[in-house]
Amino acid sequence: MQIAEKRCVAMIVEIREIEKINLKNPVVIEGFPGIGMIGPIGASFLASRPGMKLAGYISSPHFPPIAAIHDYKPVSPARIYASEKDNMIVVFSEFVIPADIVLPLASELIDFAKKKKAKAIYSLAGIALETPTDKVHAIASTPEMQTQLRGKSIDLIKEGATQGVSGVLIAECAAQKFPAANLMVETNKPLDPVGAARLLDVVGKLTGFKIDTKQLVSEGKQVEQNMKDAIQKMQSLHENYQQMQQNPMYG
Repeated sequence: MQIAEKRCVAMIVEIREIEKINLKNPVVIEGFPGIGMIGPIGASFLASRPGMKLAGYISSPHFPPIAAIHDYKPVSPARIYASEKDNMIVVFSEFVIPADIVLPLASELIDFAKKKKAKAIYSLAGIALETPTDKVHAIASTPEMQTQLRGKSIDLIKEGATQGVSGVLIAECAAQKFPAANLMVETNKPLDPVGAARLLDVVGKLTGFKIDTKQLVSEGKQVEQNMKDAIQKMQSLHENYQQMQQNPMYG
């Protein structure tokens, strides 16, 4: 990407680091809203593990003007966590990324991963099926990643289409020959913590990370409710803000 293009992207969307984390060839795991909310559920669970630190956030003038509150602290709904112990970076958002920001965000994420000399990017996502199975599907950006996925008996998608941040990201990674995999679990639920746990088990096998998902499964209902409440709150705040812009006397 040329310097002028990078500046243009930075004006649209920017990754801002707030804490220096010493990592060596880390793995980047991203989870943005999509089918079953697999991405945010799985990524936020990883971010809550011991040793994870809030390392940065994603900023854009096109994002809804909302701050989330977690553990008494105001934070961006689109955050970045990192673990020196696990050599892992986790990126996720609690709101749906606007369509016109998806491409520049994907480009910014790849630049960020390259800057950190990341081994690979793994995206967490879902596939909507009426009767889901335990099968995990994937799209790989490079032949080497295809080999790695096949070695773990993961079903590679030969023909089809994918969407959202993870879809555009995997296509951009393929174009730039950057190692990445879009991992997808089948689901028929709007919020599926059990499906997210199953996908994290696969991530553990691929990366060598020890990810204990028992808590995510056992507290699935509570996790589901917490995510539902967070999404509804984001939507409500955004709608209220839009109404305030239209009518300054609102509220």
